[in-house]
Amino acid sequence: MSTDLTAIPLKTIRGEPSTIGDYKGKVALVVNVASKCGLTPQYEALEKLYSEKKDEGFVVLGFPANDFGAQEPGSNDEIAEFCTTNFGVDFPMFEKITVTGPDKHPLYAALTESVPEKQGPDLSAFRERLNAAGMNPTEDPEVLWNFEKFVLAKDGTVAARFAPMVAPDDPAVLAVIDAELAK
Repeated sequence: MSTDLTAIPLKTIRGEPSTIGDYKGKVALVVNVASKCGLTPQYEALEKLYSEKKDEGFVVLGFPANDFGAQEPGSNDEIAEFCTTNFGVDFPMFEKITVTGPDKHPLYAALTESVPEKQGPDLSAFRERLNAAGMNPTEDPEVLWNFEKFVLAKDGTVAARFAPMVAPDDPAVLAVIDAELAK
């Protein structure tokens, strides 16, 4: 039996209570983010996508996590400052959480349970590069690395899951978002 992820308690990056249910009726792109990752420049594409599609009922939801290579070491305030100063992030950001392993946040437990496998190019090559760099990537159904993406339908269910190296503006991601927005 899957968990209703729209009811899972969350906190915004400023410590205010929230849930995914606060965004019901919108298509959401849920992303675990990090400030010191090779994929951090994806913040720019995430903000651009949010800016372009927010009036259509789309939202990006950022969840900082320090699970991979200690690439998100800052406090919530430091993360918020970094995102605003460096990327002009205006989309909703949440408090730093754990997205993999035994202490993973219930939201990420529900997301990975809903869609255990991610879409993307050759994941084995990405895992090999991470291993060669002394990093420890995970295996499905766990989140592989920073910037993994989940597209949520307007009802809060998971419509698709994309690997970290799939850019937010990749045609495959856009196709799912646009299809969900059209429903």
